[in-house]
Formats: sequence, C-alpha cells, structure tokens
Amino acid sequence: MLLKTAEIINQAIYSLAVNRLRSWLTIMGVAVGVFSIIAVMTALDAIDKSVESGLTSLGANTFQIQKNPAIMFGSGHSRNFYANRKDITYQQAILFRKSMEQDARNIGLVIVSQANLARFANRASNPDVSMTGGDENFAPSNGYTLTAGRNLIENDIRTARNTAVIGNELAETLFPSGESPLDKQIKVNNEVYTVVGIFEKKGAAFGQSQDNFLLIPITRFLDHVNEKSSLSITVEALSRKAYPETIDRAIGAMRLARGLTVKDSSDFEIRTNESLIDSFRDIQRAISTGAFIISFMALLTAGVGIMNIMLVSVTERTREIGIRKSVGAQKNSILRQFLFEALFLSLAGGVIGILAGLAAGNIIALKFNLPTIFPILWITVSIVVCSGIGVAFGLFPAWKAANLNPVEALRPK
Repeated sequence: MLLKTAEIINQAIYSLAVNRLRSWLTIMGVAVGVFSIIAVMTALDAIDKSVESGLTSLGANTFQIQKNPAIMFGSGHSRNFYANRKDITYQQAILFRKSMEQDARNIGLVIVSQANLARFANRASNPDVSMTGGDENFAPSNGYTLTAGRNLIENDIRTARNTAVIGNELAETLFPSGESPLDKQIKVNNEVYTVVGIFEKKGAAFGQSQDNFLLIPITRFLDHVNEKSSLSITVEALSRKAYPETIDRAIGAMRLARGLTVKDSSDFEIRTNESLIDSFRDIQRAISTGAFIISFMALLTAGVGIMNIMLVSVTERTREIGIRKSVGAQKNSILRQFLFEALFLSLAGGVIGILAGLAAGNIIALKFNLPTIFPILWITVSIVVCSGIGVAFGLFPAWKAANLNPVEALRPK
C-alpha cells in the first residue's frame, strides 16, 4: 500500500533518531559549510550597509591628498613601496594651499596620531583616542560642525597654542555628568590642552568612530607630538561640477610642491569617497569568492558524507525494507522515505549553520560598530542549496533501497 506523506516523514524522522550520533555528525558537516558562507556574508553585508554613511566621511565635494592609499589591498604595490616615499611636509602643504586658494572652497591640513590616552581630573579615556593636528579649515573641509565653543583660529595655528577642540564621544567620556568641557584643561601624553570647542556628533564611518578625538593646532602637533609625520591635505571643491577639474589642478599643484619633474611619477595618492568605496568593494568581492569556494568544498564533502551514511543505512535496514515490501509497500514510498531522511539531514545542518553564521557575523558587526544584518538572499540560497544536496546525494541510496528484491532482502545470511 502507498503510505501517506505524513507517515513517510514520521518514519524517516524515527529512523534518523535511532542513530543519533551518526545523524548529528552528518548534520554538523553540512552546518560547517553553511556557517562559513552565512557568517562571512552577514559581516560583509553589515560593512556594505555602513558604506553609505561612510560616504560623508570626507565631506561633500571633498577629496584628500596623502602619502599612502587609504587601503593598500589590491593596490599593486607592497607596503615597502609606499614606506619609501617621502613624507608630505608642512612646507609642501603650505605651498600647495597657496597654489590652490582660488580653485577650492576650503583646504585643510591634517595629521593624525592614533592610540592616545586622555585625562581630566581623576577620569581617563581608553588608550584609543585619535589626536589630530589641523588648521582652521579642518572642520569645514571634513564635514564637522560645532555644538559649543569655537573652532581653531588662524592665531592658534600661527602661535602653536595648546588649545583643543574635542569630539562628542571624548567629551562624554571625560565629562560624563554633563559638566561643560569648555575652558577645562585635559592632559594627553603629558601635554596639557585647553578645550575651546566641542564638535557635534558625527557617528561612525566604516566601523570606526569619528567622535573619539581631539583637534589641536597642526603647528603644535609638529612641535610637540611628532615632527616626522606625513600630512594629509583635504580639499573641498567650489562645486560638484568643478570637482573633477579641481582634482586635476590639485594633482598638478601637488607635483609642483613636491618638486617632481615631467618624468617623475606622482608619489602621493588622491583619496575620494568613490575610490574608498571601490576599494571596499574589491575586498568584499575577494572575500566573498574565497568564502564561496570554501563553503562549496565543505558542502560537497558533506554531501558525500550524506550519501555514505544513507548507503550504510540501506545495508543495515535491508531486512526492514524486505518486510515492508512483502506487506505491500511500493517502491515510491520507500524511495520517498530515504529521500526525506537525506533531505532532513541536509536541511537540519543548513538551519544550524544559518543560525550560527548569523550570530557570528552580527557579533563581528557589533564589535566594529556596524549595523546588524539579516541576509535574506544568502539564507534563501543556503536553504535551496542544502535541499539540492540532500536530494542529489540521497537519490542513489533511495533508489537502491526502493529496488531491493524482497526475496533477496529476507533471505537469511
């Protein structure tokens, strides 16, 4: 007789439950393959979602000139190639600014020292504060606005004053009770700075906070922090229409400031929002391809494991199959039962891999201040692939079980 589908499913589940250890080992093989692709894609999708907010990290119509590319992955050169370049000096930056004054709205000079510890009274930040040396054009050219106090002024730069404008996150860390930071003195690396302004919260860009920093005059940075650092120059074009032309003129002005001849290649990089996004896309594609290959190999191996387990199961249950056939079970019923068993093993592994991958990917996202993600596309693809693996690798054992001769199956061995 032809068993109903519900009865066939119950029988398949019962058969798998009888051999729990074997079933679980097979399930975990599938789970590993699905986990790797879901975890990677969840993390990458989270990074991708943060790209849109990161587009404003340089401000509108703005680009940056710096010694090294923002991302060296896929640049075609080694780190030593860029390390051997000469630093962009303060004198070169001033010469560049004079050449570009008529072609840009703002030209800001920037230099950054990472991993600093800031103190006020008995309170201290984590040693992850960025100290930025800049001029009066840093804030407008980098999209920062003030929520209190004032910006750096030309006189601060000229006299190398120990003044500082601090980011919103650093202000909340050192002054958590709502006390105004203005005119207070904070200490960073044994240097004392008077807080003259507070930047409005800007949020994270590409997983990194843009508010955990202090801005000091670039001249004081070079005199008291690190005189042998390479500067970055942030340029804001007059308009979006003039943006490409401004970049071309900036390249020429920078080559002139660096003393390069016609035969010399440019020894600096132009960083735009678009180029930064393209670099992230290249990394994303490379990681996605690697994750897909690893997952494919793992799932293929898991599929072979499912087939082996099902063939063993058919051999062990030969007598059971013979009895069922002798009492009227048809080939179609037996075929479907063994296919359901293979499908359950594959789908169970897929569900476990999806849940573990989502958890791992979102933990990584949260660690880097990225939004949590539920990648519906990749979850759907994983379920479809797992279903295909279960059917494809379970078909031969199911066919073999369905075509057993009941007389041979019941013959004593």
